[in-house]
Parts: sequence; structure tokens; C-alpha cells
Amino acid sequence: MDFHNIRRITPIIFLMKKTNASTKSSELNTVLSSHFQSKINLARIKLISHFIIALCKLQTVTFEKLANAFETSVDHKSSLRRLQRFIAHYTVDSDLITRLIFSLLPKQEGLILSIDRTNWKFGQTNINIFMLGIVYKGVAFPVLFTMLDKRGNSSSQERIDLVNRFIRLFGKDVIKSVVADRELAGDRWLDFLNRNGIKYYIRIRNNFKVELLHKNKTIKARRLFYAYKINEFVYYPKIVRVNGQLF
Repeated sequence: MDFHNIRRITPIIFLMKKTNASTKSSELNTVLSSHFQSKINLARIKLISHFIIALCKLQTVTFEKLANAFETSVDHKSSLRRLQRFIAHYTVDSDLITRLIFSLLPKQEGLILSIDRTNWKFGQTNINIFMLGIVYKGVAFPVLFTMLDKRGNSSSQERIDLVNRFIRLFGKDVIKSVVADRELAGDRWLDFLNRNGIKYYIRIRNNFKVELLHKNKTIKARRLFYAYKINEFVYYPKIVRVNGQLF
């Protein structure tokens, strides 16, 4: 089983009202049962509920500690064995989890999507997670991700595939814009966003070459902003070309 699929359910807790642990477990069971229906049996739903609440409470992924934190009368050794079997043998449909998180969001249209990447090493193994989240009140709730089998930045095709997965699940009309950092630029990627009519706000490096079509010359991006102060907002009114795309 891909453990990250389970960890992605944790934002559910923060979207629910503040209650004590037993009430929260019961409320979460109801939410999960309603969403998963016949796709996951009740015993597994209860286990997932205990698991999520323990994750949020302890902020650790150590199975023994999580099993000890389960709000249940069952012996913790039994809970530990259940948890180990579940992780080892059960596969959670990632689309099902994504739809669950989406259904719990207070806002489901006019969405700002954020894409970002985190990369570290576990021994000799690269852990490189490329994530798409939905921004709500300054918090990005992760809904889709892909594991990159490499170090470093994502490719244009990997970015396109991730956004296309979101569009397949929820449609393009719910997207207001896409935000990303400067490493997530690229001509094919920007061309995809332009062709699909998706607005985007992506930082560029200060040494990016900007073609000023009205002046028929090319300059570095930082030269456009010499006259302005830090945090000052400026709208450049002329059409320019960056990374082969018109702006």
C-alpha cells in the first residue's frame, strides 16, 4: 500500500469542528462511511478513522505509538497488528481519497491550485513528491501527488499530467488559477496552460530573458523592475515573450 494515500486524508480533521476525541472519531466514521459507501468495509473505515486521529494527535508515523493512541477498548497489540496488516496488504484508491478531500472543502469552484515539490533522501533512496493542492484561506490542502523517480525538478510533462488528473476528476471550469514557484516554468508547460485558458501566477528568475516585442529587443527580467520597491505591485501593460510564450 502507498502510505502517502492515507496521510493525505489528515486534512479532514482540520475541516471538522473542534470536538473531543470520541466525538471526532464518530463524526469522522460518519463522513468516511457516507463517502466510501460499499467501496471500503466498515471495519476498515473505523481503522482509518482511528489512524487519522492518532496521526493528528501524535504527529508521528511510528505504528506502535499510533496504535497506543487509538481511542478504542481493543488491546493496543491487536490494534498494532491490524494497522500493520492494513498498511502491508490493502490498497487505497487515490482518486477516491482525492474526491473525499474535495467534497469536504468549503469552496468547490473558483479554486486556486498550488503545485510544489519536496525532495529528500532516505539512505540511498530519493524521496521526491510532486504535489497539487487547493488553496483555501492561505492553506494549501494536498489533493493529488505523484512520486518522481529521480532527484530535482519535475518536467513539463509531469506538470501537465498532474493538472490533467485534476481536470479529469473535477473539470477545468472549477480552476481559477494555478500558482507555482520559479522552478516550475517551462515553454511546454506554459503552452499547456495557455491553450487550456488556465490563468497562472508563476515566479520567474531575475535573469530570465524577456522579449519586448514593441521595442524589438530582449532584456533580462530584473531590468523591468529596477525602478520599483520590494513588495510593490506593478502591471506591465505591453505584450512580451518569456520562454517562448506571449504574455
